[in-house]
Amino acid sequence: MAERSRWAPGAAALADAARAVSAVAFDGRSTEDALRAYEESSQRAAIRAIALGSLRWYLRLAPAVDGLLSRPQAVASEIRALLVVSAHQIEYSRNAPEATAHAAVDATRILGQGRASGLVNAVLRRFVAERTSLLGRVDRKLAGRTAHPQWLVKLLEQAWPESVDSILEANNEHPPLVLRVDLTRKSRAAYIEELAAADIVGSPFDWAPAAVRLDRPIAVTLLPGFREGTVSVQDAGAQLAAKLLDAQPRMRVMDACAAPGGKTGHLLEHTPDLAELVAIDVDAGRVARIQENLERLGRNALVQVADVRDPATFWDGRPFDRILVDAPCSSTGVIRRHPDIKLLRRATDIPSFVAVQEQILRSAFSMLASGGRLVYCTCSVMPAENEEVVERLLAAESSARVAAMPPATDLAPGARDKRIGIQLIPGSQAASDGFYYACLEKTTAGT
Repeated sequence: MAERSRWAPGAAALADAARAVSAVAFDGRSTEDALRAYEESSQRAAIRAIALGSLRWYLRLAPAVDGLLSRPQAVASEIRALLVVSAHQIEYSRNAPEATAHAAVDATRILGQGRASGLVNAVLRRFVAERTSLLGRVDRKLAGRTAHPQWLVKLLEQAWPESVDSILEANNEHPPLVLRVDLTRKSRAAYIEELAAADIVGSPFDWAPAAVRLDRPIAVTLLPGFREGTVSVQDAGAQLAAKLLDAQPRMRVMDACAAPGGKTGHLLEHTPDLAELVAIDVDAGRVARIQENLERLGRNALVQVADVRDPATFWDGRPFDRILVDAPCSSTGVIRRHPDIKLLRRATDIPSFVAVQEQILRSAFSMLASGGRLVYCTCSVMPAENEEVVERLLAAESSARVAAMPPATDLAPGARDKRIGIQLIPGSQAASDGFYYACLEKTTAGT
């Protein structure tokens, strides 16, 4: 502590944020994984805010900073990340630029890179003096101006020509903390009153009956009722899954890609008296999180580590009345929550996701009872992962047909009707993440 007390204010947080950003940008780790090391830090909130903000604007800031380096590749990755997080604080925070530059110099020593302190000082002072022209050059292109990879901008322009600007803008917003109240335990109005008693301001969503939006983010452990399972964190758009699945009492239900268990818990809250809910996921570590969430909620399901593409490893042959397929995807609808997606995802990932989605959907459909309903959803805004996947299932399966579902705008304001299913756009009138939903049902084969 005595050692750290001699550093400039904010230097330690800058150093730790730089370590996290370097882990994402240069080592390919997720933000959550990179930030896990700082969960117990007294500066956890500052480190997280700086790292997320820097990743959100990385593809705008890094080119500007690199323009001040004669050989960017020769600079240590943590120092390059430190330059970006410092540039973020200069450009996007209320901190005095000179104070940030001073803290960054100390941060180089905290990182064990004291020899780079002169470089960091010189680069940041130039950035302060020249940032209008440096960023102006980056901003000439839409991708640079909005800090998105060019391949993603191109795909969004093709898929959403009328909405690309609003999608890119929404991706850079600070996402709200949205809660789901277990309405079997407490009304939403009563929970909002409980929040107010704890000096926490929450407001309801008109279109999502269990959803509450907080004015300011807060640690979940400080939320009234969280430990007891009265409330969970879940975006309002994700809460449509239980409504569209429309499970009824005594039905047998499968959540086919269940981790980390948010939708599993909501299904059990929505229909508490199911005959059985089977929740499976292929990743053992993530399956453990399903069980942890269910224990907190006080709910029960048959939780299994399994690959839905291989029913023989877990299925007893009894068909399911309802199946939810929340398919693994590019996550391009949740970039505002996970800005690392802009750095980690590649254009070549989309076809790989599509191949897996088709396999999962066809396998899940094979386990659906005649007359049963399957909901296919993703947190992607890419048609290739959404309606095009469903269209190929319909072409291949004579017993598959589109099930009735409400018009998009009846489900959420600003939602779009697609050829098949509906799409929520990030942000928009619904103030939700981006989600796709399609409802299918199984008829008698061949009819």
